[in-house]
Amino acid sequence: MYKKMRLADTIRVAPNLLGGDVKANVKNALRDKLEGRIDKALGAIVAITEIDAIGEGHILVGDGAVYYDATFDAIVFVPVIQEVIEGEVVETVDFGAFISIGAMDGLLHVSQITDDFMSYDGKNGRLVSKSGGRSLGEGDKVRARVVAVSINEREPRESKIGLTMRQHSLGKMEWLEEDKKPSSEKAQ
Repeated sequence: MYKKMRLADTIRVAPNLLGGDVKANVKNALRDKLEGRIDKALGAIVAITEIDAIGEGHILVGDGAVYYDATFDAIVFVPVIQEVIEGEVVETVDFGAFISIGAMDGLLHVSQITDDFMSYDGKNGRLVSKSGGRSLGEGDKVRARVVAVSINEREPRESKIGLTMRQHSLGKMEWLEEDKKPSSEKAQ
């Protein structure tokens, strides 16, 4: 889920930027420091959108930079358990598929794709159902539910988001469209 949050931080503006537009320099410094960062409490900081207030600058002994206390708005991505998300398959492997759900990727384990048994077709890079004739591969659009969240702010690549599509109205978008059709149209 994307949220707009009001945050506060102290930001360092390098000495070579002094004399320029303070608001622009603070915003750029905040972007460099925070955008793309994952915080356990906040989620993934996607963008710094607006500076609300900038306090007086402070200088530390031995550092030529100026430190400003700033209040600003940011867009953050927070994966929430039981949230239904739509995303795109970015990679398939023998144990499942990685789904891009915005600022992060989630893992859709092979056991959570359908009720049918899915096996990995390494030659074509797809997960294929045993009896249903369905497959899931890179670029496919899906709707899934978040079932597990484990954020690791020290090693963001170690963060884990578990997904499932084994519930009503979840799955590959093409499958959902097929399921909407009356049974007389499906037979054709």
